[in-house]
Amino acid sequence: MTTMTTAPNRVSPALAVQHGLSLAWRGILKIKKNPEQLLDVTLMPIIFLVMFVYLFGGALAGNTGAYLQMVVPGVMAMNILQASMTIGVQLNTDMSKGVFDRFRSMPIARSAPLVGAVLADVVRYLVCMVVLFVVAMLMGYRLGTNPGNLLIAVALAVAFGLCFCWIAVFVGTLMKSPGAVQGLMFVFIMPLTFGSNVFVGTDKMPGWLKAWADINPVSLLTDTLRGLMNGGMVTSSLLGTLAWMAGAVAVFFPLAMMSYRKKAS
Repeated sequence: MTTMTTAPNRVSPALAVQHGLSLAWRGILKIKKNPEQLLDVTLMPIIFLVMFVYLFGGALAGNTGAYLQMVVPGVMAMNILQASMTIGVQLNTDMSKGVFDRFRSMPIARSAPLVGAVLADVVRYLVCMVVLFVVAMLMGYRLGTNPGNLLIAVALAVAFGLCFCWIAVFVGTLMKSPGAVQGLMFVFIMPLTFGSNVFVGTDKMPGWLKAWADINPVSLLTDTLRGLMNGGMVTSSLLGTLAWMAGAVAVFFPLAMMSYRKKAS
């Protein structure tokens, strides 16, 4: 009778990082072999941008050109959040197929499979940002600042996705089926995206909704991206965004690891 060795509970930080990067590369190769994994981050930005600009732009801003300038940073924030939530479904699917059972039999850090999956998702975030910006430029969007600020905006959006994806990772390790993960994350995303200033300003919202929208992490990220891309102050909204990002990691990274270790035991 053979016994299965399990991953060590503790390894050195340097070795844990190496294990995480190795599995991140595995995830990137997986995307390369299955490019259909990029469908959501290529089609959804186009659909949302075209739909909201041409359906509601004239009514909300007087003309589609003015609305396009306002909504592009908001759609960036919304789509990076949506892209970061997909990892929960993918992790849950891998777990149901026994992929993580094989990881547990390898002499690697317990955190490596989760960290590797998160780092590999950077590719999806970057594809999402590039597709969205190219389509926006073709529709008439013009950068109001400079390329350096645009790069900072993209880097901030990607970092936001990396922080908030730990919510999806936690849910993915907790739920029993991919469908349950997707349903729960949909309920989570809707109040964050539509209860924000992505599509309309908060000044005409009811008081209770405005109070939420003004502190909503998506609203704060949107204000920061608008300042970086269109021009304007970013200090206050940037600090709020960074606080939400730090809070998301501080709360949900330990929860995700505890949930994963519980299943691994």
